[in-house]
Amino acid sequence: MKSNNLIVLFFLISIVQLAFSQQLPIDFSDSSDNFNFWGGSTFAIIASPTDSNNSVGQFERSNSSSEQGCYIDLNRSVNLDTENTMTLMFYAFDPNSHTIIVKLENGANPDIELGVTTSSQNIWTELTYDFSTIGGSGAYDRLTIRIDDGSTTPGTFLIDDIHDGSIPTDPNELDVIYTDLVWADEFDTPGDVNQSKWFKQTQAIIPGFGWANQEEQHYTARLDNSFVDNLGNLNIVAKRETYTSPPPENITKSYTSARLNSKFAFTYGRIDVKAKLPAWDGTWPAIWTLGKNINEDGGFWDAGPGATSNSANWPQCGEIDIMEHGLGPINHTSSALHTNSSSGATINYSSQEISDVAANWHIYSVNWSPDQITFLVDDIPYYTYNPAVKNLDAWPFTEDQYILLNVAMGGISGSIDSAVSSGTMLIDYVRVYQNNSLSLDEKSINEFRIYPNPTKEIINIKTQSNIDLVEVYDVFGKLILRQSKQVNAINVENLDSGLYLLNIYAEGIKTIKKVIVN
Repeated sequence: MKSNNLIVLFFLISIVQLAFSQQLPIDFSDSSDNFNFWGGSTFAIIASPTDSNNSVGQFERSNSSSEQGCYIDLNRSVNLDTENTMTLMFYAFDPNSHTIIVKLENGANPDIELGVTTSSQNIWTELTYDFSTIGGSGAYDRLTIRIDDGSTTPGTFLIDDIHDGSIPTDPNELDVIYTDLVWADEFDTPGDVNQSKWFKQTQAIIPGFGWANQEEQHYTARLDNSFVDNLGNLNIVAKRETYTSPPPENITKSYTSARLNSKFAFTYGRIDVKAKLPAWDGTWPAIWTLGKNINEDGGFWDAGPGATSNSANWPQCGEIDIMEHGLGPINHTSSALHTNSSSGATINYSSQEISDVAANWHIYSVNWSPDQITFLVDDIPYYTYNPAVKNLDAWPFTEDQYILLNVAMGGISGSIDSAVSSGTMLIDYVRVYQNNSLSLDEKSINEFRIYPNPTKEIINIKTQSNIDLVEVYDVFGKLILRQSKQVNAINVENLDSGLYLLNIYAEGIKTIKKVIVN
């Protein structure tokens, strides 16, 4: 959810123009090996002329400019401190000599490049780039290839097997597992939201207009727009109705909704939100966070009851979009980061299609560590933000962030369906996990040690307290097993691999821990 003033994010277009992220080695075996191009060049993945079962990258020069090229943004950096030599396979269709330049960009150190000249008509030739010969060091997030700088002669060239000697890893693997529940709202009490946990933000952030991104709703504090139902779900309701905001605003709009700020802020941890989404055209539900230091009039953490020493405008404060829906086709959800280095139509995002977001419960999560931010849906990681340079422009995520829940209407999410009068985002729970920190009950977290974690067979619970009962739930809240005897060791060898919640009941206190079964 964008907090900036009237930034237009052309999301439907940028889905098609997505800058694919990848890691070395690159063998062009799937669509994530696509390169972006500029200067009149083009790129495509085709079958090799020497092996129809092998895919390769085709780089085409036009006669439009003397410098043309292609690049790929990497989700795992090229690190010249550990691997300073790079190789690639090159193929030409003509007998001429060609200079192939490899440039490394977006690193802590200045950009660095090397060129190799070769002739390789109708054969594959391995080219080697030893960056130690020019003092290369540090990590870089972008790989750029240029061929024949200074020439306007068109040509077609093939490249394959770009390698730096590193071993492929899962780019979305979580680097820190957060297991201690430190803050939550299960929405168990019908009526208004818990005022000790949530603040209803209603003051328009753009005087005389309303909200950012050309949105068409007012946010209100009324129960019509936000309440907890008898089933234990938070309802955030966007409604079609004429509504004039109270003085001194006096702005009339055709829709109302709600925008909640958490009265809890934290640095590093995991957020899980189980939700169903409104899916009619023009709705824009969002689960996201903003830096607590944001300078935003009307927010809980600005000049109101949660006031702090605000020192950052958007996007300097940092924004983490855990889930947005409505910026693409139905059932297409996205996650994004907004920083000084890229905001509004940010390049730091990913999206995916999931099963029926309106009818099915999904768990939208973010795992935020000091080194990376990973987004998950139903406990499956699908996008990680981990810039090589973590300065204030690219990584403002060293300070507290707070949670926002809202449903916006119209604006850059598109035209609003005139046939629908209301749409609701249902939320079953919001949970925040950290490690060795304050908890729902500070004493309980420190008294229970869970090991090994991850585990394959046995979960051991070490504590000085008398445990009465242990329950194991899956991430969707289904009870998997309950044990009231020999509760210091739980056998999980028959469980499927995945993430589980361990509820420990001891001396009148309930403690929740996360465990991973391999």
